[in-house]
Amino acid sequence: MATVLTILPEGFEEIEAITPIDLWRRAGLTVKVAALGANKKVTGKNGITVIADQLLGAVPPEATFDLLFLPGGPGVKHLRASPEVRELLGRQFAAGRRIAAICAAPLVLHDAGLLSGRRYTAHPTTETELSAVIATEYVVTDGPLTTSRGAGTALPFGLSLIEQLLSEEKAKEIGLSICAKSLS
Repeated sequence: MATVLTILPEGFEEIEAITPIDLWRRAGLTVKVAALGANKKVTGKNGITVIADQLLGAVPPEATFDLLFLPGGPGVKHLRASPEVRELLGRQFAAGRRIAAICAAPLVLHDAGLLSGRRYTAHPTTETELSAVIATEYVVTDGPLTTSRGAGTALPFGLSLIEQLLSEEKAKEIGLSICAKSLS
């Protein structure tokens, strides 16, 4: 079964993190949540505290994941400042494995040099740094990178990644089970 590593910094946007995690677990993906920092309890932008499965520092360097996921929110500043996150992104990308980022998190991909020559989207507030944001699409996939606009796009983002990691049929099944209007 496909594996996902989600990295949660303090100040993550709850909808952007929890919605995809929930969808992926419903689909049968193995989702590990790693806290960026020294505590497995991570508090989001709106005061919701999540207990991660482990600390990011405890993820073995040889561990591989089918998808590495970065949620947005004000906590993106912590992701951007982390050499550990940048190194993990580099290993994931070099191995040709999928990376997903939503809202402001594509800034982290930009910092790691992964967006050059790629199609991507991100939250409108990032457009001063990310000049090539595709503002007309909720979810953009280019090669191993999938990006999305923000909290309101978390559902189609999560379902799109189910389609990529498993199948279109599985994404439709999960969408129908939660009465999702559509996949786009």
